[in-house]
Amino acid sequence: MSRKIDNQLFNAHEHALANEHCPQCGGQLKMKYGKRGAFLGCNHYPQCDFMRPLHQNDGHVVKALGVACPECGQELVLRQGRYGMFIGCSHYPECHHIESLEAHHSQQQSAELACPECKTGHIVERNNRFGKVFYSCDNYPKCRFTINQQPVVGSCEVCGFPLLMKKKLASGEKYQCADKKCHQVQKVKVS
Repeated sequence: MSRKIDNQLFNAHEHALANEHCPQCGGQLKMKYGKRGAFLGCNHYPQCDFMRPLHQNDGHVVKALGVACPECGQELVLRQGRYGMFIGCSHYPECHHIESLEAHHSQQQSAELACPECKTGHIVERNNRFGKVFYSCDNYPKCRFTINQQPVVGSCEVCGFPLLMKKKLASGEKYQCADKKCHQVQKVKVS
């Protein structure tokens, strides 16, 4: 049994946009399709080159926090972005202030752990776009030092590298050298 799909279902969004006008020339905005997906474009193209993406990728607002932005004084909001949750100014893009959710935690951690590679930065906790935690230097992109396990103050008993990683194994916690060339498992944490 074959069913016919009602094409009006797909055109509903286009009908909702029929009353929107181009801010540059006053023409009608039409839904157009490009290699990166759908967008709104002026019907006077190529004389008018106005375009607007349908989906904003700057992180949608989850909740207003009721706290003033330290840079501009406007309200801070909790946003869901490409790399997870973060705190940002409600007046983005005029104000670019952002904070991580664990800003206080990472500030305490960075005070203890200096980057062993560049010696000027500090190791901070970060999340990749899939939510997995990793640790890297806060001087990125100048310094590209990263590790996947939790860093611990200490030195390797084999090579003397000034940072260890805590590994959780079935037999208990072990400490491993954070140097990618060594990765020696330590008998005890050496400070």
